[in-house]
Order: sequence, then C-alpha cells, then structure tokens
Amino acid sequence: MDQNTRGLDDNLLETIVRLEDQLRKSDRRVARVLLDNPADVLSMTLGQLAKTAGVSEPTVIRFCAAIGCDGFRDLRVKLARSMAFARTTSHTAITAEDDLGTVITKVFDYNLSNLNWAQSKLNETSVLEAVDVLSEARRIEFFGFGASGIVASDAQQKFPLFGVPCGAPADSHQMYMTAEMLGPGDVAVGISNTGHTREVVTSLAVARANGARTIGITGQSSPMLTHCDVHLIVETLENTDLYTPTVSRLSHLVVIDILSTAVSLRRDEDHHERINKMKSRLAHLRSNPFI
Repeated sequence: MDQNTRGLDDNLLETIVRLEDQLRKSDRRVARVLLDNPADVLSMTLGQLAKTAGVSEPTVIRFCAAIGCDGFRDLRVKLARSMAFARTTSHTAITAEDDLGTVITKVFDYNLSNLNWAQSKLNETSVLEAVDVLSEARRIEFFGFGASGIVASDAQQKFPLFGVPCGAPADSHQMYMTAEMLGPGDVAVGISNTGHTREVVTSLAVARANGARTIGITGQSSPMLTHCDVHLIVETLENTDLYTPTVSRLSHLVVIDILSTAVSLRRDEDHHERINKMKSRLAHLRSNPFI
C-alpha cells in the first residue's frame, strides 16, 4: 500500500473517488465500473469485472493494489463494507439533465456522505487537545477568510457564551493587528480548508510568536499547521465541477459545534444556569419585539 492509500478507512468507494485522477488510464476504467455499479461488482468474478471494464485480469489486480486492496477478494470485502458505511459520491456529479428533485437528492447525498467521511477521519485526541486549550483561554480570536470567515463568525457567536471575550476579524489588517495584541493565556484559532491562506497563516505565526496558543482547523496537512500547537484536520471530498461546494464549510461548522459543546460541558452548574436564563430571556424578547 502506497502513501496515498495508507490509513484510509473501509469506505472504499470514497477512496476510489479521491484517487481516481491519479490512476492509470486502464485502472480508471475499472474504477468507473465500481463507482457506477458497485452492487453489480459484488457478484462479479475477476474475469467478469475485467471484461466489463474492457481490461485484462492483471490490470484489475494492479488496480486493487493501487487503491490499497490485497487482491480481488479483499476488494469485494471492502466494497461491501463501503456500501454499508455510506452512500457513494460517484453519482453526485450534477448534470444539465438533472431535474430539481435529482439535484436536491444529489446535494444532500454528497454532503451526508462527506460528513461521514470527515467524522471517520477526525482525530479524537486532537479534538481533546483543542478543548483543553480553549477551556483555559482568557481570550479567543478566530481567523478565517472567505468561506472560512463564515465559520470564524459562527464560532465568534458561540464562544462568548462561556464568559470568554471572542473576536473574528474579517479584514487582513485587522487580523494582523489582533494577532499582534495576543499573548500568553490567549488562543488563536485559524480556519482554512487549504491551509494556505496567507492572512490566516501570518496571523497564527504572529500570535504564536507573542505567546498565544494556536489551533489550526484545516482539510489537510499544510503550511498553516507549522504555526499551530493543535492540529485539527477535517478531511472532506471536494467536488467543484458544477457547483460551489459547502462540504468543507459545513464540516468545519460541525467541528466548531463539537468544540463549543465540549467546552460548555467543562463549565460548572452556575454557568449552565446563567446560560439557561439568558436563553429564556432571549426567547421572551423574540416573542415580544417591542418591549
């Protein structure tokens, strides 16, 4: 098994989707048969799969190795597990022929499948480290640009409920100035799916140099993580062919929910009572907007 497939889960269909562009042309023919008709492949022999894909049997064996399987038998076992684990994303590419109902189904299926993938890849130990750091913070600043800026703003609304001043500067100059003013006891959280956003990377580097603890939420190993004490890799399967994906943003929002919930559970009963009173009064304001 090579470095691209090492450590991947039993969600074989997702693995094939991720590696398809890296495969040889003949291997991609086999991949396409699996992605288009996974249930049929389960009942095929090695020869039948080779014939259906229009390749030789040795090519199928080579394909198995390329996606991390120990032969054709192992491929069928992992394929069965994958179909039980989550919906495949292979059918979710939107085409001009799709009606609205099909678009709705494909977008939901794609996002649900990706959330399953992100959950399976999330490192619980890293999440615990992030919760420990955030629970002790005297101040938290969230740094994100573009779609990640939306996640930062969402986090900025949640964490003040725990009695900690929070910010989410949106302007690059504000990010830099805010990072320069952080110090020991403060926490900077960088959010970037690619981990290459210059403004976010710079802010984390500056904050860390000034003594602040740093947490990185990203979709992959990246330059941003070199400036982070805690690495939260939220891996997703992006598909930008025909529509702007929301899976990375959605997955990052879920991780923010996980962190805020876990931090909340660390607080005492008095704090929880204050939160309940606040929510009750807020509900009253909503139902009586002119009072």
